[in-house]
Amino acid sequence: MAVISAEKDTQELNFRLVAEFDADVKRVWRIWEDPRQLERWWGPPTWPATFDSYDFAVGGRAAYYMTGPDGEKAHGWWVITGIDAPTRLTFDDGFADENREPMDELGHTHAVVTLEDLGNRTRMTLVTGFESLEQLNQMVEMGMEEGLKLALGQVDSLLAEEDAAV
Repeated sequence: MAVISAEKDTQELNFRLVAEFDADVKRVWRIWEDPRQLERWWGPPTWPATFDSYDFAVGGRAAYYMTGPDGEKAHGWWVITGIDAPTRLTFDDGFADENREPMDELGHTHAVVTLEDLGNRTRMTLVTGFESLEQLNQMVEMGMEEGLKLALGQVDSLLAEEDAAV
């Protein structure tokens, strides 16, 4: 399992998830910068993601949706706020309606992804910051922790596929 820890910090209003992968930092970076690879793991296996648009640049926007087992669609958006390839990515994340318009009632979160070189392995730390304790608790109740763990559980096989093809 790729995920080695997951912690909710109610003082700092964030959720920290740490995972390690058997691939170098540049390879793990590609699962974030390439929307076709990103949609193979962003979201739990029963809620696969489809990125309609993905502008991987500071200030760039992404629009995506995840499709549930019954065909239900949950839409989301990102705004990329920082890129320091291949070790750091920051973005704002939120829910959207079916017209891709942000839904303000759930607020938005700010994500910081850090990749560390561990030799031939990579440690990925994903810290999601929340606007309030209420928002943090609401997202955790909605299954954020389990969803992220399931999503990241798909990364090892994605990395192995490309390694086998090289």
